Order: sequence, then structure tokens, then C-alpha cells
Amino acid sequence: MKIKKFLASTLKEATEKMKEELGKDSIILSTRIVKTETKLGLRKMFEVTAGLDNGAKEEIEKEVEEKKELNFLDELKKVSDIFEKEKETKPLNVEKSVKKRKDEYAVPQDIKQDIKEIDETLDHREVDDLVRRRVLNNLNENISLLNNENIDDYTISAISSMIPTAAFEINRKKKPYKIAFVGPTGVGKTTCIAKLATLSKIIHKLDVGIISLDTYRLGAIDQLRVFSEVIKIDLLVAYQPSDMNDILNQFRKKDIVFIDTAGRSQKRNDQLKSTKEFTDTAGVDETYLVLPSTNTTKNLYDIADRFSLFNYNAFIFTKIDEAVAFGNILNLVTKFDKPIMYLTNGQVIPDDIISADADFIAKMIFTGKIVS
Repeated sequence: MKIKKFLASTLKEATEKMKEELGKDSIILSTRIVKTETKLGLRKMFEVTAGLDNGAKEEIEKEVEEKKELNFLDELKKVSDIFEKEKETKPLNVEKSVKKRKDEYAVPQDIKQDIKEIDETLDHREVDDLVRRRVLNNLNENISLLNNENIDDYTISAISSMIPTAAFEINRKKKPYKIAFVGPTGVGKTTCIAKLATLSKIIHKLDVGIISLDTYRLGAIDQLRVFSEVIKIDLLVAYQPSDMNDILNQFRKKDIVFIDTAGRSQKRNDQLKSTKEFTDTAGVDETYLVLPSTNTTKNLYDIADRFSLFNYNAFIFTKIDEAVAFGNILNLVTKFDKPIMYLTNGQVIPDDIISADADFIAKMIFTGKIVS
């Protein structure tokens, strides 16, 4: 027997790969969910183990035909017995008998009701119609595998497979790795940088520098300066794009440099372009778009679209401890196909920050709670 494994983001895709390579006569031997390393980090994937045995195929088909014939004779005898019995009392209701037999093989009504309730739950969690439909399609395609005990886990797995994540991994290089944080006002960019700068220095033992461009917000630089003095991280301020070259020269021996940009309204295109002059001059290696999880899907769409001029690499969602629903996160990542890097759940430095994990986020979206 020819045996092969197929890996895909959904069970349907894995099955289609199997049929395309092994043909329609191939059979599924087993399925399981595995975590696979991708460019965007660990992703949940569906693995199908399939087999094809041309020699055994004829025997199986012969056996199936024989069973069909025996089953037919058995069924014929049953119908004959019923007919003889019913003939003595009342006419046989053929339509009712056929309907009853059909219902024996139908999907249990309680599973259909569970799927309906899951749809209502996701709607309550503010998951968009099109995204909900993708989740429900996944459940319906695998409905024969579902029961009352595993349907929630299947739902979370379906959601998880739709969430790209990325890991924060910086290795020492000959020149500093430059990361810019952009986003609207008041989303927590400065606090994010303080948390990641602390973790980079204490946990990863990196030489860290911070550049602040936030010369507009009252007290913003003072806030960073106090932090940098306490944690002993160098901080420099750029007032003009032309300042960046001199600052980066001073930071040339650093392992990593975080760039804190000023909060900008997505509706002020002139301000966005002004900020981009700084990041372009710095030649940043990565850019993270920081977004509040408390915003509506519509607002997040608008911000993500207008900030796309920065060609950002990943999302950071803040204030998950203040949000009442998390469907907006799923809506955004499925629409813009960008990975999530971090979530933040408070102001404590450096504790209140969580590395993005698709399963964790999927549970959060489905339950409406921050659960591990």
C-alpha cells in the first residue's frame, strides 16, 4: 500500500491534496492537528495520512459488492415481512418508511443546533459575517467528526488556523536592528517599547537604544527619559529627519534600536508622510502597527488601511484587558493578512505583554475572555 501524509491549513485542503496526488480511490487512514514552523512562526495545520493499494482495491470492491447484494436480500426480506404483517392490518406507508430510513443517516439535530449556537456566539463576539461563514464552513465540512464534547475545540482550531502570528527573534548582527512603532494617538506605543526594551536587555542580553520622535505630546519624552534612566538604556531624540543619521551613528554598536514615533490620526495624511520621512531616513528593518483592541472593526480597518504606507510587518494589539469582545482582531488579520506579534494587557513594565499565540487568541475570541 502506498502511504503518504498531506499537510494543509484546513482539513478540506489536505483532503483535496490527497485526492489530487493519489486519486479518488485513496483512503484516509488518520487525521490529526499539528503545529508547524513557518516564516510567520508556529501555525496550526491539519495532517492527513492517506493510503492507496491498487492490489487490494479489487478485493475491497468485490467485498463491498457482495455485502451490497447480501444487504439488499436482507432488506428485501425485511420489507416482505413488513408488507405481510401490515397487509393484515393497514396499507404499508412506503413514504413514511423511506423517510425514517433516511433520517437514520442524517446529522443529529443537536449538532446542527450546536453549530447554530456557535454562529450566534461568534456574532456576539463581533466576528464579521464573512469570517463567521468561513468558520462554519469548516465545521460543516467535518460535521461527521463532531459531537457535543469536541465541537468547541474544533471551532477554536478553525479560528486558530485563520490567525497568523510572528515571533520576536533578534540575533546580534554587525549593525543595529531598527524597529519602528507606528499607530494612532493613545494606543500605548511608548509603553510597548518600554516593555520590549526591558525584555531585550534583561532576557536577551542585548545592547538597546531608543529613539524618540514624539516631540509633540506633552511629557512624552520625559516619560521615556525617566524609564531609560531607571533601566539604563540610552535614549536620544530626533527633531528632524536629518537628525537620524547622526543618532544612528551614535548607536552604531547597539544590537537593537526601538523608534518611538508620534501618535498620528489616520485621517491626517500629511502627518503620516512626515513620520515616514523619519523612518525612511533611518532605514528601519521592521515596522509594527500598534492598535487598540477596544476599537470597532470599522475603525481598525480604516487605521490599518491608511497606515499601509509604512508597509508594516506585524500588528500589536493593546488594551485587551479593557476590551469586551475580540472578534475585531480576527476580522482585521483575515482581511489584511498580517501576523500578530504581541498583545498587551496592562501598564506594568515589562510584565503585561503576551507573545502572540494563535490558540490563545482563538480561545480569547471564542470565549470572550483572556484564558490560557
